[in-house]
Amino acid sequence: MNRTDLQRRKPSERILLPHWLALILTPMVFLIGHVAVPQELSRLSARHGWVHGRPGGLNLPGLILIGIGGASLFWCARLHFVASGDSFEMERTQNYLVVRGPYQFTRNPMYLLGMVIWLGWVILYGSIAVLGGAVVIWGSVALLVVPWEERKLEARFGEAYLLYKSSVPRWLGKRSR
Repeated sequence: MNRTDLQRRKPSERILLPHWLALILTPMVFLIGHVAVPQELSRLSARHGWVHGRPGGLNLPGLILIGIGGASLFWCARLHFVASGDSFEMERTQNYLVVRGPYQFTRNPMYLLGMVIWLGWVILYGSIAVLGGAVVIWGSVALLVVPWEERKLEARFGEAYLLYKSSVPRWLGKRSR
């Protein structure tokens, strides 16, 4: 599908965001989904390992996972901004295919990195509620979102996506077919 075909779509099917607005919204979505939600969930159960309202020594390695996951997630977002051209299209399936950076090792680095961040929060908070939230998110992503996205990408990019799909695993390790 070329740019002209995209322009013929109904306005309700796509939203064009200038890069400056997408650069503001991306950190906001990150902060809500990967910081505020785990923090609020942690209030629903005991924070294991915490002493006097602070994380204990065994909780602190969670900060390393949060930092690595967050920095890498922003790297992936940058790759998307660069590939998107002059404006960022908010569509169900993007109109470009990113195959560089972490996308050389997994077709879904943003979802994996999101889960690294959530695992970091599980460790930092020592919270069963945060673990439950992570399991629900991971199950939804792995069982519903990724297969749906892959069907859309195959329909949009055809052979180019099928070649990418055959050479890069869905997650890490063995290739999924």
